[in-house]
Amino acid sequence: MYKKKRNSTKKKIVSAAWQLFYDQGYDDTTVDDIIELSGTSKGSFYHYFDGKDALLSSLSFLFDEKYEELIPRLDPETDAFEKLMYLNSELFAMIENTVPLDLLASLYSTQLTTRGERHLLDRNRIYYRLLRQIVLEGQEKGQIRKDISSNDLTRAYAMCERALLYDWCICNGEYSLRAYAARMMPAMLGYMREGEK
Repeated sequence: MYKKKRNSTKKKIVSAAWQLFYDQGYDDTTVDDIIELSGTSKGSFYHYFDGKDALLSSLSFLFDEKYEELIPRLDPETDAFEKLMYLNSELFAMIENTVPLDLLASLYSTQLTTRGERHLLDRNRIYYRLLRQIVLEGQEKGQIRKDISSNDLTRAYAMCERALLYDWCICNGEYSLRAYAARMMPAMLGYMREGEK
C-alpha cells in the first residue's frame, strides 16, 4: 500500500511537470508551480527529484502512464501486430500533442551521454513488459513469427519507435509524427508478421 502511494505521488509530480512544460515552457515553470499543480509537497518533490532538471529523464514515466491508460482499451481478439500499431499511434499522438519538442530532444541527448540510468532502455518498464506480452501472445496465436525471439522482436519494435522519434526531433517536428509513423511502422516492422520473411 505504501509503495503504491509513493508511486502515485511520483506520477502526480511527473504528470504535472510535463503538463506545465508544455503549457508554459520549461524555463517558465518553477518547482513551486509543479508542487501546486500536482497537489504534493516540497518534501515529496525533493524526495523523488533533485530539482527541475531531474524531471527531464522522467519522460519515460509519462510514456508508461499512457500505456497503462491504453491497456484496458486493447481488445483481446485484435491481431497482435494491429495492437502494436494501435499503441504506437496513441503514444505518438500523445507525444506530438503534449511533449515539447526541445525537451524530447534533450531527453534523447541526455540518454546518449548519461552515466546513470537510461530510463528509455529499462526493460522492467511497463512499455517493454506490455510489448513483450503482446508479441508472445501473437506468437502463440500464429500471428507473429516464432523464428525470432520475443525479446528480439520487442527490441526491434522499440528501436523503430526511437528512430522515428529521433528523426522527428532532428527535423524540428516539421511533419505529423503520428501520421508518418502510421505509414512507416508497418513498412519497417511488417517482417514480424507470421508468413512475412
